[in-house]
Amino acid sequence: MIAFEDLPAGRIIPLGDVIVDRDDMIDFAKKFDPQPFHLDEEAARTSIFGGLSASGWYTASLWMRRWVDEVLANSTSQGSPGGRELSWLAPVYAGDKLTFAAEVLSARLSKSRPTLGLVEFAGTAHRGDQLVYRFIATGMFTARG
Repeated sequence: MIAFEDLPAGRIIPLGDVIVDRDDMIDFAKKFDPQPFHLDEEAARTSIFGGLSASGWYTASLWMRRWVDEVLANSTSQGSPGGRELSWLAPVYAGDKLTFAAEVLSARLSKSRPTLGLVEFAGTAHRGDQLVYRFIATGMFTARG
């Protein structure tokens, strides 16, 4: 069970790889981000992306799934008060292999709830050496006591 004490500043947590599935990418866009360059090959070719690209929110959801599978599902997580600095740094395409990670930036116990830790982390997705997605968020994890 991952608890606050297991998440010190500087820890890097590999979250694994995902190959972007074209059908899944399009299904997501149909439901949540139906812009032409996410749905239509011809419209995407004439866009700045030059081809059908994933919604940034889709990329974020792929990262979140890996975070849940690798950390949250076996942790003392108590949710999150939010995040900042959400950046989609390069387009993501079907077939891309994305490598996900989280780096703990800071960790401290709450002053008002000393059994609750606040862990600030940077979530990232790379395609090879290229950073395509980054954000900063805070997670809340109970301490072992």
